[in-house]
Amino acid sequence: MKIRKSSICFTLLLGVFLLAGSLFYHLEASAANQEDGTVFTVGFDASFPPYGYKDGEGEYAGFDLDLAQEVCNRRGWTLKKQPIDWDSKDMELNSDMIDCIWNGFTINGREDKYTWIGPYVDNSQVVLVSQNSGIEKLNDLEGKIVVVQADSSAQAALTGEDATQENQALAGSFGELQIVGDYNSAIMNLEAGAVDAICLDVGVAKYQQKNHDKLVILEETLSTEGYGIGFKKGNTKLRDQVQETLFEMLDDGTFQKIAEKYEDYNLPECICLSKDTPGVEETLAASDGEKKEAAQEKTSSGMVFLEKVKTGFANFGDIIKQLLFGFGATLSIFVLTLLFSLPLGLLITFGRMSKNIILRGITKFYISVMRGTPLMLQLLVVFFGPYYLFGVKLSSFGPYYRYIAVIIGFSLNYASYFAEIYRGGIESIPDGQREAAALLGYNRVQTFCKIIFPQMIKKVMPSVTNEIITLVKDTSLAFVLAYTEMFTLAKQIAASMTNIMPLFVAGIFYYIFNYLVAYIMEKIEQKLGYYK
Repeated sequence: MKIRKSSICFTLLLGVFLLAGSLFYHLEASAANQEDGTVFTVGFDASFPPYGYKDGEGEYAGFDLDLAQEVCNRRGWTLKKQPIDWDSKDMELNSDMIDCIWNGFTINGREDKYTWIGPYVDNSQVVLVSQNSGIEKLNDLEGKIVVVQADSSAQAALTGEDATQENQALAGSFGELQIVGDYNSAIMNLEAGAVDAICLDVGVAKYQQKNHDKLVILEETLSTEGYGIGFKKGNTKLRDQVQETLFEMLDDGTFQKIAEKYEDYNLPECICLSKDTPGVEETLAASDGEKKEAAQEKTSSGMVFLEKVKTGFANFGDIIKQLLFGFGATLSIFVLTLLFSLPLGLLITFGRMSKNIILRGITKFYISVMRGTPLMLQLLVVFFGPYYLFGVKLSSFGPYYRYIAVIIGFSLNYASYFAEIYRGGIESIPDGQREAAALLGYNRVQTFCKIIFPQMIKKVMPSVTNEIITLVKDTSLAFVLAYTEMFTLAKQIAASMTNIMPLFVAGIFYYIFNYLVAYIMEKIEQKLGYYK
């Protein structure tokens, strides 16, 4: 036995050393590649066709990625296509996880935040609606539910600092302006009738219109802006290399040929890359000055970090005030989920332990599905199920259906976990107690309520506490249904501030909340410790 234990320990230690060595080698190789400029990592939103998306063969494709691939081919670089969460794009870039943001990235309003390659596509923000919606012009959106992607050009055109008075008034007339993480979710909401319109880029709108024949683009546009490629502030060396290669592609016609692959989405007509484009020459001429600035920034990166921390603390109070709204949503999801899932779990337990083979099989299958599939998927099924299964427009369920679907999805999921916890607690009670209760004249209901249930509650409290704490954190998954709870709000604030502080503040909220939950559950457990 000693030899076997020693062998196991040696094998585990050897595995740890090999894993650590492999990871170290990978990191060293990656760093060397970055220093040599052989790997060019492009950050993009993988749900933003035709600029970046996953094609029918499961490969990342799109106009911007094709341009990036051609640049790498000419430079002798290796292209790394890195899908990113659009809300976290600035953190990805500033932490050097990606070299640039190249994915229909609007320059307007972001001029001072990045080192840019000048505009290469003229883009417009348009409105996409269902064919029979009765919406024909922008004024028809009054009182309607409209969707935009988080930190998108459409959101900026409607609510940003540079938004026109007309667009601000238009946004104010909406019944509700919802924010989603990606356009796939927006399209599903529009098709199902959960929303009335989507504001988005014209290229993306044309792509969606081609693949969904019941969608219509309004003729009026919200705004027009230019797409550029955003590099980390001061990274002019890499910017100039990419800019130079793009001009070569423009001169020999390659740029135009790549655009023609996407002529169904109006891209050839939208191309505006030119050496004479206003701002491009000025940007290139300022390279030397920016390089000096970049060098200074590199040598004082600690000061930059401290400055960001200082800015975050300066806005600490404002961040807390904004997150309190999201915390209210998180708290309501938590409370209502417990209110419904705890008793529902007990009913499922009865079915799971039933002598009826059909009922037992159904509940066993239900628990298997709920525990074996992602909660995010279950939320989508609950929300969109009535439309895709029965063709019922979601708008017919009223304005609170989104919130109701969140509660139903969470309750059904957590009830399955509580059911198995209850079952384990009930089966741990010795059969002799049931027999003794029968001798005392107790029926099955009395035996369960007065003898089995109190003991079961005491036994399952630690496991129930773990699930309740997990529920606090899982509430963040409500974002998949475009329901804004605390963590989703924190990501949106972090994106607008380009600062990670809101996420840390949200973490503090979660920790305090979970600490209080754990404290309350511990006190309840102590109260139930009457056997000691």
